[in-house]
Amino acid sequence: MSITMHDVAARAGVSIKTVSNVVNDYPHVSDATRSKVERAIAELGYRPNLSARSLRSGRSGVISLIIPDLRNAYFAELADAVMRQARARGLSVLIEQVAGGRDVELEILRGPRMQLVDGILYSPLSLDRDDSALLPEGPMVILGEQLFDGDRDHVTMANVDGARAATEHLLAQGRRRIVALGTDPHDTLGPAALRLQGYREALEAAGIPADPAYVSTVVSWHRSDGANAMREVIAAGLPFDGVVAFNDAMALGAMRVLQDAGLRIPDDVAIIGFDDLDETRYALPTLSTVDIGREEIAERAVELLIERIAAPGQPEAPRAIVSGFRVVPRESTGSVTAHEPGSRAAPSTL
Repeated sequence: MSITMHDVAARAGVSIKTVSNVVNDYPHVSDATRSKVERAIAELGYRPNLSARSLRSGRSGVISLIIPDLRNAYFAELADAVMRQARARGLSVLIEQVAGGRDVELEILRGPRMQLVDGILYSPLSLDRDDSALLPEGPMVILGEQLFDGDRDHVTMANVDGARAATEHLLAQGRRRIVALGTDPHDTLGPAALRLQGYREALEAAGIPADPAYVSTVVSWHRSDGANAMREVIAAGLPFDGVVAFNDAMALGAMRVLQDAGLRIPDDVAIIGFDDLDETRYALPTLSTVDIGREEIAERAVELLIERIAAPGQPEAPRAIVSGFRVVPRESTGSVTAHEPGSRAAPSTL
């Protein structure tokens, strides 16, 4: 026999209407009453009828997360953070990948599955400002730089400041010939361009000319791309003593190539990544990196999307959130402490 809302109301000692308000997450319920109802739901194992709930409220309780590529560990960890944040707020997450190119990206954005969700968290890959008119209507929060016209909120990381801080960390270790690993000549507004800007600013502030020979381009941001780029740098005979990789995956690939070439990390070459992936703590040596506030990005993005879902069409200026960051020194730059000192730069609202 299935548990009903009537059973929950009887167990909690409240009305069926109150149970309905809690299930549908209406705001005007006291914390004490909400806790009592939620306890009864847990004790009885009550499962709301989502189909009926959707028909009554016009909402599905599902949001979509559209990201470039789950093979990239950053996006896998971001997806995990988004799912946890959404689940804590009673939402489910439909995940889509857009690694197949511009046509695939548009097909997913405008496809039938997006009609089933209440809102979209979207990390663009192939689309840019010229495609603004092609984006679907409805609540949407952009993850990353604001590449589109319109009134969409966006949550991003401190790309320029983080890359500048990473480069300054190497400079503080006495490194002067620093390779930037991960640039993209086609990226003028996205993370690659912004992290390159931060790298250059740090060098210039230290009185070191930004030499284009020390800027290594890649096809993508996977380990293999970092490894291939590092091989090219070594083969070119370029003297270098530091590497700023624009993400951790490329840094890990580059580390393997450096070690295979007989170069000692950090004695001969210090290297730092970007993203603070979990696996960087277990690399040999452990990888210094920039913690970009992934959990904060997920939390703020979900919160902004829920606010937009709750007030569709309400005129409000688009909001831009930049997460805080911190440099995490580890063994790959000569920091042998096992723990991770330092505080995060505070998040900001643009």
